[in-house]
Amino acid sequence: MIYLDNAATTFPKPIESIQYLNKFIKGIGGNPGRSGHKLSVDAARTIFNARDKLTSFINGKNSERLIFTQNGTESLNLAILGLLKEKNHIITTSLEHNSVMRPLTFLQKEKGIDITIIQCSSNGIIDVQKIKNAIRHNTRAVVINHGSNVVGVLQPIKEIKKIIGDIPIIVDACQTIGSVKIDLKNDNIDILCFSCHKSLYSVQGLGALYLKEGIELTPLKFGGTGSKSESIEHPEFMPDKYECGTPNTPGIASLLGGLAFIEKSGLDNIIKKKKSLRKLFIKLISEINGIIIYGSQESENSIPVISINIKNKLPSEVGYELNKKKIYVRVGLHCSPLAHQTIGTFPEGTVRIAPGYFTSEEDINILVEVIKNIAKK
Repeated sequence: MIYLDNAATTFPKPIESIQYLNKFIKGIGGNPGRSGHKLSVDAARTIFNARDKLTSFINGKNSERLIFTQNGTESLNLAILGLLKEKNHIITTSLEHNSVMRPLTFLQKEKGIDITIIQCSSNGIIDVQKIKNAIRHNTRAVVINHGSNVVGVLQPIKEIKKIIGDIPIIVDACQTIGSVKIDLKNDNIDILCFSCHKSLYSVQGLGALYLKEGIELTPLKFGGTGSKSESIEHPEFMPDKYECGTPNTPGIASLLGGLAFIEKSGLDNIIKKKKSLRKLFIKLISEINGIIIYGSQESENSIPVISINIKNKLPSEVGYELNKKKIYVRVGLHCSPLAHQTIGTFPEGTVRIAPGYFTSEEDINILVEVIKNIAKK
């Protein structure tokens, strides 16, 4: 088996993620903040430690402003639905995932917000000057996909923030966190949204959001928090303001394991290996006749997400042939129809290859040989 769908979720998980998960399930298992007994306290400590370590990982200032969510989609919904009000204007791009476009479309219909979609180049490059030119007096936010889940191109977040000034920037880092260095202070990010089950190596069902000081959102959900239980009003303090209901503590425990793995392996080493695999695949696949590679072929400004097609073959046909060889990729539109319209692959989509840290060079060589045979048919 060769797994190359790490842009959807990483697999396999490192042993540390499994060990931390098992330790919680077998030895703790309590509901955090809901009781005063040892298992509940230990569960709460697990969450505290993960919140603290994850905040440090992104160079956040205050761990109370790190909010755990169900996934990256919920993080983006909280940021977008919680920040925008009626008649606000927002700027985004033609590379965004539906986790951004669907809540924006909802707000456009229900609250009359105005959306400016900056058209990117067919290689996935944003002209930053177009963002500057799109700013209006009522522009409330700019939302940017840090690294495209279709073509893997990285966007200049720091440069964009410098141009937009005090306007909040919402960064979709679902594909980039754990694959590139993210520094909230250095990059001047206002709201960072991401999932934890990709390159942070938690199990599925966990995401997070970090809010810069001074930014407040309307909560998405209300309910039990284990705090202020005497009141029917929802707490106003963080993180409880945005977290309610029983949290995914097993998932958060696995995140602790994932962060331990990253610390042990070294983020620089992980990034270096992923870039190397991407570079190798691009080099080998470029030598095959009939292959179309989308996006930039430069590895320095890209994450290990590569979309290709074989001329005269549907992505679904290619995926079917790969699946028969137990090579697992993702085909189609990747929940990003605007991105595929931008690169000219709508409505069929592409074959997306996303190697991970546990991918070997041999895996890439085998993949290329299979694709070469498919192209010859």
